[in-house]
Amino acid sequence: MSTAAQNSSLGAYGERVAARLLTEQGMVVIDRNWRCPEGEVDLVLRDGTTLVVCEVKTRSSADYGHPLEAVTPEKANRLRRLALRWLEHHDVRPSGLRIDLVGVLRNGRGAADVQHVRGIG
Repeated sequence: MSTAAQNSSLGAYGERVAARLLTEQGMVVIDRNWRCPEGEVDLVLRDGTTLVVCEVKTRSSADYGHPLEAVTPEKANRLRRLALRWLEHHDVRPSGLRIDLVGVLRNGRGAADVQHVRGIG
C-alpha cells in the first residue's frame, strides 16, 4: 500500500473513531468531509442548538508530536473561515457555533488514545 493510501486509510479510521466518540457524547453528525475551494471540514455535528465543526487529526505514532499539536493558530483560523463557509452554503443559522478538535493516536494494536478538545481558539 502506498504512503498516500496508508495516510488516507488512517485518516478515515480517525474520523470514524471521532464520530463514534462524539455521538456517544450526544452529538449528531450532520455532514462529513465537506469541501469547498478554501479546504475541507472533517465533521459537522449538532450539539443541542450549537453547530460544531470538528477537525480530526490522526497519527500512527507520537514520533512527530501528538495529533493535537498539529493544529496551529493559522489552522484554527482557517477552520473558523471554513465553518462560516459551511453555514453560508447550507443557509443555516444556529444559536451557537463551536470549533472542536479530536486527536487520535493509534499506537499498535491496542485501543487508540482519543482526546477531544472543545472550543479551540
